[in-house]
Amino acid sequence: MIKHRGFPGRLTGTDHQFTIRRASKEGPTKIIRRERFRDRKNVDRAADEAFMAALWAHFGEEPFERGNLDAGRLSWLFGREVVPAEDPFDPQDYEALLRIDAARAEAAFPAVFAPDAPPVTPDDDWDD
Repeated sequence: MIKHRGFPGRLTGTDHQFTIRRASKEGPTKIIRRERFRDRKNVDRAADEAFMAALWAHFGEEPFERGNLDAGRLSWLFGREVVPAEDPFDPQDYEALLRIDAARAEAAFPAVFAPDAPPVTPDDDWDD
């Protein structure tokens, strides 16, 4: 499992994790498409936006390996803003390739793509 160095480990001040520390002994958790309902908590929406900002800053439009990215957090974006970059796609593989659908991501998270968006900078919650 590849570890994405310099990627945030979690949303600062919360328990919303973005990465995992080690591979699961039972195998990778399957990435699924989770439905985002309108009544989600603000902190959940903030976690989605921060995760998308980190993905965009780290990978841009280039395909990326799932690696140590948290399957639960990816599942909130999967099938919309984050899509498979290979066919066939195995949602239960640490080496599966994903990519950001920039048009859909910008529509869902306009603040991340705004010209005056603050840069994503490392802090104490970033993995080394």
